[in-house]
Amino acid sequence: MELRQLRYFVAVVEEANFTRAATALHVAQPGVSAQIRQLEREFGQPLLDRSGRTVTTTEVGEAVLPYARAALAAVEGMRQTVDEFTGLVRGHVTLGLVSGAATEEYDMATLLADFHDEHPQVEISLIEDTSERMLTALRRGELDLAVVGLADDDSPPNINLEILIDTPLVAAMAPDDPLLLPGRTALPLTALADRPLISLPRGTDIRDVLERACRQAGFQPRVAFEAAAPTLLARFAARGLGVAILREDPPEAAAALGLRTLPLTSPALRGRIALAWPAGGPTGPAAKAVLSRMRKGIPQAR
Repeated sequence: MELRQLRYFVAVVEEANFTRAATALHVAQPGVSAQIRQLEREFGQPLLDRSGRTVTTTEVGEAVLPYARAALAAVEGMRQTVDEFTGLVRGHVTLGLVSGAATEEYDMATLLADFHDEHPQVEISLIEDTSERMLTALRRGELDLAVVGLADDDSPPNINLEILIDTPLVAAMAPDDPLLLPGRTALPLTALADRPLISLPRGTDIRDVLERACRQAGFQPRVAFEAAAPTLLARFAARGLGVAILREDPPEAAAALGLRTLPLTSPALRGRIALAWPAGGPTGPAAKAVLSRMRKGIPQAR
């Protein structure tokens, strides 16, 4: 019996399909089939029922499955223990990102690149999704870490948070927009009630904050354009397609596009992005190392 046979067996059970299991394992499908047949010959019993549209375990296969998983977990535990003694960090980390999370203030690209240079044995997968779905995935163990948007001050259950970015939201518009009245230095939220707005998609912190505040002010925001990239929203606004709701940018960034920005008031709105991880903490050394590096990269002045 070989460990790879157990690994192939568990993968086929989890995927309920030989082809999908082979893809997940990055091996050829015939090799998976051959190794499992060899394992079955060694046991003298079929472990998988291949007669249906999906592959299922036989009674014997179901009985031995927990032992196969325990054997693989034991080997991984041994590897991690040795790595801790040698100072080597390796493994796979799945990191979720909400749209608009990459900013100059928190330079995630440089941070992850520097981490990779130091720990080349760690593979990092990036997944972009809404904050709500990523928080659920963290609780289920489908994500190791996530960068999520927060619409309020309440902490999600069973999740640890550390704020990365907390900035005011502004209304950005073309210089000839009628909202830019002489002497106006701020914009009440109700002034946007009948205006086409440009925003990040639903599920992002800015969009959630905007929609909640508008409902409390007694109107439904009229979002005419949405995109995942804040720079694209700013370009739409510069062409006069509507008022973009953005995080407060440096004055030179707005000036480069010819935009004028006004802080939103009544109420003042803020966009908050946080680093999130399960309350019990990441389980593997690779995820722990990535979390530590990301926390060290948090801007000190927010």
